Amino acid sequence: MKAVLIESGEESKAVTGHGVNRGFSVFDLVLRIVAIVGTLAGAVAMGTAEQTLPFVTQLVQFSAQYGDFDSFKYLFVIVNAIVCAYLALSLPFSIFHIMRSRAGKSRILLTFLDAIMLVLLTSGASAAAAIVYLAHNGNSSANWFSICQQYTDFCQRSAGSLIGSFGAMFCLVLLIIFLAVAKSRR
Repeated sequence: MKAVLIESGEESKAVTGHGVNRGFSVFDLVLRIVAIVGTLAGAVAMGTAEQTLPFVTQLVQFSAQYGDFDSFKYLFVIVNAIVCAYLALSLPFSIFHIMRSRAGKSRILLTFLDAIMLVLLTSGASAAAAIVYLAHNGNSSANWFSICQQYTDFCQRSAGSLIGSFGAMFCLVLLIIFLAVAKSRR
């Protein structure tokens, strides 16, 4: 009798929808892990970016480090750390959604919190991208010179840290879309 119920049209749709939601939940877990790696790599790469150049003698040296730029220190490294911590704390919810694909309220909560984290990460990465742009190109009208001709390692590391952050932003956008789709399929 149970086999007959599963083969009926209405019950078959429920079983198929359950499998699709479980697939969304697995993809959600993978995206969260990828976003954790991106934000952690971005924060560590920026937080450890520094380069020292000797001037005329070894007694006089010029250095560039992430702490010299407030937007790197506060808006980028700290925001990446906050988003990374949030994503790590949201992993149990993602695992819960794999086991219980019909959970609805926790999906709504995650969608809301993911949107907030996306806004935070976008603001921090955008501010850091503006500083990296100025470091690479300078601004002739303000008499700001490009520092990346002298501090190439520092600039490469700071630009590379943006890649992880923008990758995590892309993952968060996908997470929001897939959580919304999984919720609407219920």
